[in-house]
Amino acid sequence: MAPDFLGLQGPWCERRALTPDYHPRVLRQIVGFKDAEAVAQYSAREFVRRARAATEARGAFMVALAGGSTPRRTYEILAEPSFAQQVNWDSVHVFFGDERSVPPDHQDSNYRTAHHALLSRVSVRESRIHRMEGERSDLSQAAASYETTLSKSFRAGPGAFPRFDLIMLGMGPDGHTASLFPETSALSEIQAWVVANDVPQLKTRRLTMTAPVLNAARCVMFAVAGPDKADRLAAVLEGPRDLTHLPSQLIAPTDGELLWLVDQAAAARLSLKPEDPPSLAPTT
Repeated sequence: MAPDFLGLQGPWCERRALTPDYHPRVLRQIVGFKDAEAVAQYSAREFVRRARAATEARGAFMVALAGGSTPRRTYEILAEPSFAQQVNWDSVHVFFGDERSVPPDHQDSNYRTAHHALLSRVSVRESRIHRMEGERSDLSQAAASYETTLSKSFRAGPGAFPRFDLIMLGMGPDGHTASLFPETSALSEIQAWVVANDVPQLKTRRLTMTAPVLNAARCVMFAVAGPDKADRLAAVLEGPRDLTHLPSQLIAPTDGELLWLVDQAAAARLSLKPEDPPSLAPTT
């Protein structure tokens, strides 16, 4: 039994350097849980812990939210009084890793999901919620506008990327994350912070942060649950490097933590098999 680097003890916690072509300071941690609810509960605790640490250290917590069912449950948990009261919401600045080309009140909007589940239920300042404008007719211009928003918010210098305290991500059954889909042009972007990405397989176009921005974060936290993710999760974490077809492999923070939270169903094809989930310290 090996301890993970967050101080938990669990039979299935891994801390190891990634392959040599990654930055040597990158550490990948994989933590297994019984089911999606346990993943969401732990994600909420991590959000609280990192919000506290960032606020204490820098006076603000810069977080990028994800879409999808598992993050939505995390947002619902964070909105519960026992969690919400632990976060200084005045210090929280909310961004989004990607967005669909829909209005903010559309049922498919990532912003709508987060707003209904969390943002409308806590005291975060409206001026500090920065949504992507997926409803705009010119998504390339919307991407440029969001990059300007990031630049003003982070005051990143020339050649630098915004440094989020936490970026929350999911992974699709095809191995995509954010809106970085297999065989799409955004995968090769190394300069732009936000792009409009054509996704032919879904016959759509989406806004997404690029891999360099995601990799500049202090922590990137994946939450992956469900049997439909099992094959791709094994390929991403244990298979050969194939960035064109497995975009989630692009994510390797240059000076930060890479945290994978996975349930037993998603982890079924990994060579590391969970026995019991790690115990979670109660929130206070």
